[in-house]
Amino acid sequence: MKLPEPPPDWQDILNKETDKIVPLLGSTEMQAIVARINDEYLPWEKAKYSKPPAGVRPEHLWALVKLARSMKMQSIPLLDMKGHPFRFWLPDTVLRELHMIDKNAGGRIASDYPDLPSENRERYLISSLMEEAIASSQIEGAATTRKVAKEMLRTGRSPRNRAERMILNNYVTIQKIKKYIKQPLTIEMLHDLQMSMTEGTLQDTSASGRFRTESDEIVVIDESDGQVLHVPPAAADLPARMETFLAFANDARDDPFIHPVIRAVLLHFWLAYEHPYVDGNGRTARAVFYWFMLSRDYRLFEYISISRVIHKAIGLYARAFLHSERDGNDATYFLVYHTRAILLALEELHLYLKRKQEEARRTAELLRRIAGLNHRQQALLRHALKHPDATYTILSHRNSHNISYGTSRADLLDLARRKFLLKKKAGKTFRFEVAGDIVPKLGLTEDAGISF
Repeated sequence: MKLPEPPPDWQDILNKETDKIVPLLGSTEMQAIVARINDEYLPWEKAKYSKPPAGVRPEHLWALVKLARSMKMQSIPLLDMKGHPFRFWLPDTVLRELHMIDKNAGGRIASDYPDLPSENRERYLISSLMEEAIASSQIEGAATTRKVAKEMLRTGRSPRNRAERMILNNYVTIQKIKKYIKQPLTIEMLHDLQMSMTEGTLQDTSASGRFRTESDEIVVIDESDGQVLHVPPAAADLPARMETFLAFANDARDDPFIHPVIRAVLLHFWLAYEHPYVDGNGRTARAVFYWFMLSRDYRLFEYISISRVIHKAIGLYARAFLHSERDGNDATYFLVYHTRAILLALEELHLYLKRKQEEARRTAELLRRIAGLNHRQQALLRHALKHPDATYTILSHRNSHNISYGTSRADLLDLARRKFLLKKKAGKTFRFEVAGDIVPKLGLTEDAGISF
């Protein structure tokens, strides 16, 4: 990865060329350019290509941009290795996105989508947990496809390699978070989350569930070229630094007030900066983000996958960290990136739920003529129509709906009796394949117009 271009020292420029810069403060044109740069929160490597009036050098423009930012900054207790604090402010772009997040993430599927069958919500939740587990692990290098990973999670088969083990660990850990949302964050909780994330994936098993030590010599590198991207604080300082982190996470007084979404994103950034573990830091940081959001009653965060959005443009995620660290400890870069990712994830969720709500109406109409089918069987048949080569087992059906073995077995045997599925023996277990003529048996046509 190409590292961000170091920005010029704006304070030095301001001190040495005050006579050239001060007159620009009254320029309406310059004010508009600075406002646009700050609303988009462009870094130096992009801001320098803005077109100021003739005679104004990019460095002069940058000094004005940084001067405007500096007057609005708020410090947080996270210090760099020289003892300087990280700071942030909220451009109008972020304020608008926070408003949209508040509007769209505090509700409940039951009230926001009343026509969506309530019996299917557990299945949607399980699916979203799988998506987050897969994408979060892929960000950290788990090389596998969504299809293979989902097949492993649904069937309950054992992971075949380290990548699949990472995904399974992530899936299990995400489900753990809910039991912690009424509790303050503690060192023990962090260790438990990291231990759960890394079980069976570390060469040194003693590195699980503990902070790194000086002998671990951990740095963050770019896997593609070996370039060092981040050197975390000394291991000897971690106990004190992590206590400060916990105090920020558990600030019940909220003094000074920091919007809950912003505090959650800063916790994500903070833990990644400290990099307290030998492995699993990114996944643990994202888990802490989810813990905080759910603890502050943003209920729909149970159903969204931030990591899926991040994974689609992983380079932007990395650069947001780098810009924040390399441009005067300005965490705003990461806030701008992350709030946008949250909004995209929420938009994906709402589009998905609207589509599913409409499909539920249509499929209910088409399948209601088949007497005796429960909602789980209808869900399986919808999946079978879209995936005619799919194979189901008692365990996969059980995992998809969080039901007992007996209920799962009864569902599948009934579908096999109706000839919608074909029951076949595979070792000591039964496998159920989609019948080749399932469409006419269901009384549907090939162009039924349903997308599952």
